[in-house]
Amino acid sequence: AGAGKKQKRKRGTLPMTGDLHTHSTFSDGSLKADILPRLAARAELTQLAISDHDSVRAVRYGYEHPEAEGVRLIPATELTAFDPVRGRRVHLLCYWPDPESAALAAHCDGMAARRNAACAQSARELEQIYPQFKARDVLERMEDGGVLFKSAIMQVLCEYGLADGIYKETYQELFGTGRGRVLHEPAYENLDQVLETIRAARGVAVLAHPSVYKSMELARELAAEGRIDGVEIDHPRNTEEDKKELHALARAHGLIVTGGSDFHGRNAGRARPLGMCRTAGEEIARLEALAQKRRQR
Repeated sequence: AGAGKKQKRKRGTLPMTGDLHTHSTFSDGSLKADILPRLAARAELTQLAISDHDSVRAVRYGYEHPEAEGVRLIPATELTAFDPVRGRRVHLLCYWPDPESAALAAHCDGMAARRNAACAQSARELEQIYPQFKARDVLERMEDGGVLFKSAIMQVLCEYGLADGIYKETYQELFGTGRGRVLHEPAYENLDQVLETIRAARGVAVLAHPSVYKSMELARELAAEGRIDGVEIDHPRNTEEDKKELHALARAHGLIVTGGSDFHGRNAGRARPLGMCRTAGEEIARLEALAQKRRQR
């Protein structure tokens, strides 16, 4: 008991810092949400956002568990959008949205239906390629989030000895962009609509990992137009060149600067431990102050 009290006192003296981009089994992460705060505490984080893809469940979990393992949880979700100008996907991190927002629920329900339809079609086609695989075998993988992701299908293939890893050569052959044998992509909401959804939910909008989808041009536009509140800079896949420009954009437009590991557990192409990328305490304070202001409206 004494050791536990000592550890609790130690955490209380830690400077505020957080990993504001992580995923659980509410979407395509490999670990249940209640395990992530434990990892965050061990990494000496004081704040954590479980920001599952297009997930109201993740948002509600954050509100229902404001603190776990001595770590404060920030309600969040990562919303998927489509930039029609450049023809690319875009991810927007949404912090502290209203969990009862009708607009947010409509977005997440729509994405769930489209993802489930796309992955179900992929699973049916995989039955023709691998006789040992059955589409029904992946259904239990969606019980936490109610949504089927390609990573869940790959987990089953790996367990049956039919794949070399979650995101290795077999994945590229089956689901590689533009060439996968069983790839079926869901339709994504227009970027303008998703930004409006965040506004309607009174959430704080942060452009996620601009390097991943080559979104630097978009970052400049959204920042100049005042349509985002922040940019995610400390991320494993952002390039050093882009990070430098993003810091300049943040200074020029008063944007909040966030960081996150994009943790997915074993459902990742390479090891990315929770806490490897972080958000500074002063930026978390800015994020929360803006969220409180919007809630008061």
